Amino acid sequence: MDQPWIRHLPKDVPAEINVDQYSSLIDMFETAVAKYADQPAFINMGATLTYRKLEERSRAFAAYLQNELKLQKGDRVALMMPNLLQYPIALFGILRAGMVVVNVNPLYTPRELKHQLIDSGAKAIVVVSNFARTLEEVVDQTPVKSVIITGLGDLLSAPKRTLVNFVVKYIKKLVPKYDLPHALSMRETLSRGRRMQYVKPVITGDDLAFLQYTGGTTGVSKGAMLTHSNVVANVLQANGAYSPALRDGSEFVVTALPLYHIFALTVNCLLFLHKGSQNLLITNPRDIPGFVAELKKYPFTALTGVNTLFNALVNSSDFSELDFSRLKLSIGGGMAVQKAVADKWQNITKTRLLEGYGLTEASPLLTCCPYNLDGYNGSIGFPAPSTLIQVRDDAGNVLPQGETGELFGKGPQIMKGYWQRPEETAKVIDNDGWLATGDIGYMDEQGFFYIVDRKKDMILVSGFNVFPNEVEEVVALHPKVIEVAAVGVPNDASGELVKVFVVKKDKSLTAEDIIKHCRVHLTGYKVPKLVEFRDELPKTNVGKILRRELRDEVKRA
Repeated sequence: MDQPWIRHLPKDVPAEINVDQYSSLIDMFETAVAKYADQPAFINMGATLTYRKLEERSRAFAAYLQNELKLQKGDRVALMMPNLLQYPIALFGILRAGMVVVNVNPLYTPRELKHQLIDSGAKAIVVVSNFARTLEEVVDQTPVKSVIITGLGDLLSAPKRTLVNFVVKYIKKLVPKYDLPHALSMRETLSRGRRMQYVKPVITGDDLAFLQYTGGTTGVSKGAMLTHSNVVANVLQANGAYSPALRDGSEFVVTALPLYHIFALTVNCLLFLHKGSQNLLITNPRDIPGFVAELKKYPFTALTGVNTLFNALVNSSDFSELDFSRLKLSIGGGMAVQKAVADKWQNITKTRLLEGYGLTEASPLLTCCPYNLDGYNGSIGFPAPSTLIQVRDDAGNVLPQGETGELFGKGPQIMKGYWQRPEETAKVIDNDGWLATGDIGYMDEQGFFYIVDRKKDMILVSGFNVFPNEVEEVVALHPKVIEVAAVGVPNDASGELVKVFVVKKDKSLTAEDIIKHCRVHLTGYKVPKLVEFRDELPKTNVGKILRRELRDEVKRA
């Protein structure tokens, strides 16, 4: 396939990166904390962690893992917490000890947690007390031998720490009773670790850094093996794409997406650490009034999110009153950004909303829109530096420009494979190292790539493919709609019908209004035949709408 995007790249965006710039994530981390030692690194609940303090505390945590817990290089350590100062300390402590981070969604059910801990073989876990009850139910059935617990406010100053933990536990009652008698507090591990010797391990780029679990919404959750080289490469690829818009040591990024998610992990945590930025961690982004109140306090310059988060913000009247004069970069990922949302975002903030695309198996970034793109264009942009993208048909043939097929990606960021699942790995990575994304898309004449939809979400109406994204895009343009999801419903006559689930912005909205609106913008077989209104749509903790859950509901009905 021709590579026309190279001709259209901004002149200051490199086509290739130097994959040897850092030998490992430890090398990258040590460079950043030395260069920006006295600058703020992470901010949460009004408390600030400097790069120097991040280095000291992560070193203490690493020393504790090595000496007290006797963990070895390559052992897996699970992290189960929302965005708190404890997260980067534990994250970099685990990596600096030569161990492998297993990120766990704190909202997992006991069944989901048990699977991930057993599958990964994690020997230790760091968990926020709010979710310790879940761990208690399954820990004896897993390889976990050591449990480290932290309260939400544990790293705040003494008066505030006591107050926050008291309110969370006794007033809001967000900490169910649990019994983990041999657990240690994270504060205690840091205190002990300061008195222990840290031994820097020998780490190469081929060593595992993360077991990042994926596929939980489509089947058995699998651990993507991401090496130090994979993730370093992706950080440098993101840096190459966005660096011309960002100044080293001067940015202030808002992290509302959970750091245990690969998008926020690579872009918000690692890229902006590499840039020497300040990072505002939002613990509960679903509390939109509280989130907006936090934004008022800080001169933020960059913000990342998913479509549902951007949508919630632009529909908040307080958000439009914020000072956006310093905001220069807004990045959407994780799911398709809808044009209606992007237009509102850009109208309110007067900044571009750039869409990136990737998946866990690619660390995650594969493509990104140029930083100087003149507004939202609906594309996922160009391939990231040192990345190749192909569009293939079902027979594996590479398709020419303009034709639609499955997207395949290749580059230094592609995972090593799925943990202990060689057969599953072979299904998605071919002998030449190309990753099958499972996404349907095409490339235009300028080299911009566009996602049409996920293979598995495609609706088949009388032999015609209907892509849910297209239907959702049109429905979302209706001024009385907040959110929408489209799925296929079995039908004897046509195979499937299109059904949409809609959250109203205006109570007067009717199903007839939706269908009439869609008839203006969609060909007949794509127009929804069924409309169901909901107060909310099911989502992952990152904010992706779970079409699968809605499809399953339809099947059970």
